Amino acid sequence: MRLWASPTSVLGLVAALVLLPLGARARRVDGVLEIAAMRRLPRRAWPFEAITLGHVIIGTHAAVLERLRTHEQVHVRQCERWGPLFLPVYLLAGAWQWARGRDAYWDNPFEVEARRVAGC
Repeated sequence: MRLWASPTSVLGLVAALVLLPLGARARRVDGVLEIAAMRRLPRRAWPFEAITLGHVIIGTHAAVLERLRTHEQVHVRQCERWGPLFLPVYLLAGAWQWARGRDAYWDNPFEVEARRVAGC
């Protein structure tokens, strides 16, 4: 499964390589590389608090990674299932929801599953 998810993980590693020289902190948790982007980041500097790219989870802060770990781990499993198709299918699922007059993020089936499993 890790090999199937590796193309998306490479994108996460590239993002990590950009963030680490800027002060980001990295640690391995449950077989996943977690990147806490910055210690002090303006609250709305990014359009998300955390994003999962294969086996790399990037969060705005360490506390965010702690709080969202279960949710983001669901996305890791989704990426293992979908492999290199994960990002395009995720985006298409959001676009489909938006085209139907629903919310592209909150109604995206990938996010619905992650919230259900994480209990949030």
